[in-house]
Amino acid sequence: MSNKFRALFVVKNLKLQRVTIFGFILSLLGIADAAYLTIAHYTQTVALACPTTSFINCAKVTSSSYSEVLGVPVALIGLIFFVVLAVIQLPIFWNNNFLWLKNPRLIYTGLGLVGVFWFVYVELDKLHAICLYCTYVHILTLLSFITILFASEHLKNLND
Repeated sequence: MSNKFRALFVVKNLKLQRVTIFGFILSLLGIADAAYLTIAHYTQTVALACPTTSFINCAKVTSSSYSEVLGVPVALIGLIFFVVLAVIQLPIFWNNNFLWLKNPRLIYTGLGLVGVFWFVYVELDKLHAICLYCTYVHILTLLSFITILFASEHLKNLND
């Protein structure tokens, strides 16, 4: 592995490095899930491996009127969210030169969490169905927020 590539994953504090790498991995999992949902949205060749006859019904959720915002698929919005999150979750961006990212990172994932709460409400109250893949995105977003909150607090304590 080259030194430049390795530098992306190095944080001076080992505990903070582990947390930020975990956050980065969460982002990569989110990219994979959201990419799958986006591909399924745009093509008919990828079928969601999810039951369609019960409360767990990915097809009902992903083809509903709530599956797009201003004509943009929610899955694509999620994909963009996780790509940006992966970049700002790179451990190198947790070093002292990037302290200014602390609050924007929290706000960004906080907004993602607001979106999650909205979509969980829609699934449960409006559609009476949930999508397992969407639920994975919701869990990954929540875990990302918690990870960023923890890492931000740890970073604050290191700099006090």
